[in-house]
Amino acid sequence: MLKIKISRFYKTDINTFLPLVQELMEHSVEENLLKARFGEMFEHRYECYGVYVEGVLAGVFGLWFATRHYCGKTCEADHVFIKPEYRSKGLGKQVFQWIYDYAREKGCETSELNAYVHNFAGHKFYLNENYVIKGYHFLKKL
Repeated sequence: MLKIKISRFYKTDINTFLPLVQELMEHSVEENLLKARFGEMFEHRYECYGVYVEGVLAGVFGLWFATRHYCGKTCEADHVFIKPEYRSKGLGKQVFQWIYDYAREKGCETSELNAYVHNFAGHKFYLNENYVIKGYHFLKKL
């Protein structure tokens, strides 16, 4: 198993982590729009982190913190992405253990996430992490 280092990113680090988010999203959102959206996200209960292996950025993820009526204080993992060449090497397991520990430190009772419908490998991973499917995420463009 590869040893990872997790480092927090700030709004000023956007050019470091944005290429990985774009890869995850298959470059479906224009760069300037993504930058504007992340700029706004950082103003709310959002944090972003990089996953490093031997000093190389191998992945990225975001965390949202909220209190929800159905589950209490929660930490929601967002845009979790590990570069293809680093997958199936135990990084995801380490990342999520870090997330759980960090969320507990912040007083969270639960961890949540959304996964793209076509992300079958992610579904399997999340089910193996004991996440349960509680519903569907719907989106409507206005």
